Amino acid sequence: MNAPLNIASIEQSRRGFLKIAVAAGGGLMVGFWSLPGEASAAAKAVTAPADLNAFIAIGADDTITLTMPKVEMGQGTYTSIPMLIAEELEVDMDKIALRHAPPNPKVYGAPFGDQFTGGSTTIRLMWEPMRQTGAAARMVLIQAAADQWQVAPDSCHAEHGEVVHAASGRRIKYGRLVQAAGKLPVPEKITLKDPKDFKLIGKPLKRLDAKGKTDGTALFGIDTVVPGMKVAVVAASPVVGGKLKSVKDAKARKLRGVRDVVKLDNAVAVVADNYWYAKQGLAALEITWDEGQYAKLSTDDVRAIMLEALKKPGKVARNDGDALKVIAADGKRVEAVYVNPMLAHATMEPMNCTVHYDAKRGSAEIWVGSQVPARARDDAAKVLGLAPEKVTLHNHLIGGGFGRRLYTDYVVQAAALAKQVKWPLKVVWSREEDIQHDLVRGLYAHSVSASLDASGRPVAFSHKIAGPSNMATFAPSFLQNGLDTDNVEGSDIFSYDIPNMRTEYTREDGPVPSGFWRGVGPTRNMAVLESFIDELAEKAGQDPLAYRLAMLDKQPRAAHVLKLAAQRAGWGDKPPAGSGRGIALMRAWGTYLAQVVDVSVNDDGEVAVKRVVCVVDCGHVVNPDTVAAQIQSGINYGLTAGLFGAITFKDGRIEQSNFHDYRILRLSEAPVIEVEIVNSTEAPGGIGEPGTAGVGAALTNAVFAATGKRVREMPLRPELLKKA
Repeated sequence: MNAPLNIASIEQSRRGFLKIAVAAGGGLMVGFWSLPGEASAAAKAVTAPADLNAFIAIGADDTITLTMPKVEMGQGTYTSIPMLIAEELEVDMDKIALRHAPPNPKVYGAPFGDQFTGGSTTIRLMWEPMRQTGAAARMVLIQAAADQWQVAPDSCHAEHGEVVHAASGRRIKYGRLVQAAGKLPVPEKITLKDPKDFKLIGKPLKRLDAKGKTDGTALFGIDTVVPGMKVAVVAASPVVGGKLKSVKDAKARKLRGVRDVVKLDNAVAVVADNYWYAKQGLAALEITWDEGQYAKLSTDDVRAIMLEALKKPGKVARNDGDALKVIAADGKRVEAVYVNPMLAHATMEPMNCTVHYDAKRGSAEIWVGSQVPARARDDAAKVLGLAPEKVTLHNHLIGGGFGRRLYTDYVVQAAALAKQVKWPLKVVWSREEDIQHDLVRGLYAHSVSASLDASGRPVAFSHKIAGPSNMATFAPSFLQNGLDTDNVEGSDIFSYDIPNMRTEYTREDGPVPSGFWRGVGPTRNMAVLESFIDELAEKAGQDPLAYRLAMLDKQPRAAHVLKLAAQRAGWGDKPPAGSGRGIALMRAWGTYLAQVVDVSVNDDGEVAVKRVVCVVDCGHVVNPDTVAAQIQSGINYGLTAGLFGAITFKDGRIEQSNFHDYRILRLSEAPVIEVEIVNSTEAPGGIGEPGTAGVGAALTNAVFAATGKRVREMPLRPELLKKA
């Protein structure tokens, strides 16, 4: 998910919402009790650490537990957030333990009141409040020590989990201060460190989740084991909108380990003692589907719907000058139509959820990996007919989200199945089920046009987008007078100095259920806009780099990353025959990024990506290793889509089923990736999405440089690029 962030308003003082309390056993608890805009609730009596949704819990035995307000799905959140807290709290990273946040949007959903992880928002949102929390805890601990020693607080300092009085040489561990500190009020003025004094932030620290993920002790949702648990494998209607008509299950019920066959309106599941038995049972079912109105739906049908939508008026997101008038009057205007294909998320951990519904007690427990734990709990509660407080959700590490686990369909399905059986039920989607019932990235159509002056520079530029609105279903409050802010991001702040610039969006949801995909709006838009900028440079007979730089006088951060990337990549050096080099600029999520891609294309039209150079300015960096890893990951994810990615429909069904026909970039195909991070003191920008959003156009521009063929709809199909 992505949304426009007013960082200034988000970082309004939350100090009035910070609370400090003493837990049972004398522990110190520090966290936020309510959201800005709500009545601030006084801290209630705390009987155990679990009763208080605090971000920091310090025990009398010196244990330090941090509750993570965001979810770890490989992006490094479970290291970067602790770094923010530990920096201000003055504790060592190896001395802290982490806890998954329970479902509680009032505490963990600031500033939106929605507890989600996505849209490259984590560090942008957590930079200020997590540091404030750590600093508040440090200050009350220092005050408690100063009171005990009867010295001035400013004569003391904290280091390595202790308060030190340098003049007398006295030292005292935090654990011995928590009882007294918990009785102190939140400091009226919270003093944050000057960045020059940072000991942790900005350093390439080891990830706290690495050990568990390498020794096998880390637990993902799919690792859940509950006493008495059975496993279900599901087959949902393969046709969009289809329903279950009938099923013959006699053969399945006779198989070893099969316990039950459970039906839903649009699916059937086999419940068995383990996954293999359930899978064998599912294969033995004879299923008849009511295919419904989309039984003949094809990719061409979806594409035609979106292209037709481009002809309809939309919502205007940007309208500098009068681009349409200038372009219409230009008989030599440049025009093109681009199409973004449908894509699957293809997370390494298939969709899964374990539910134990206890009808007698009127309660349930859920074990899952979700980017929206509170939504998952609440949606499951509705299906089970329970109040949300009667449902306990245990969130886990996630083996890949990419936006897919922002949705709760798999949790709702598991709850509906578990309600019909007497055992705790673990529902696991096969890889085929995962791909064929993904909430895919939708198909989007784009029309772009420009008018060039005598020097070849655009004086007017129009970008119109047609496609599904993810915000309308996920966060309708973020629709601005019907305008989906995600679908225009990147285009609405296109960096180049063009006097007449227009961005317009026409909503057309179409028949295919869709959802957010890594890179969200900018992934779709930048692939189009930066490719079209190359088209304009070619039309003007100018170098693509020089063409861009000439329009960036007012955007120094954008110009800087572009120049550095070109310099590092050796822009201007002539690539070997059959090779090409492409460049692209990306600006979104408060981050500026430039990429240069080197490719080779053989006579059969097969593209090999040799090297990617990326320069990123994401403002203040928490952990440079995480930034580099996220950029590398995003680039490979984006290259996978550019080279191979396309979900296609035939007879209402997704044609792809597994990694043999929905290809993922293999290790042997991955390019050398060089990442340079600009040293910046600007506010932190997002980093999970930009690598993916920036690489598409650089790839197609490189292919054009190698072949002279402009690709306006990915993936890069060899038959379109091979020599005649």
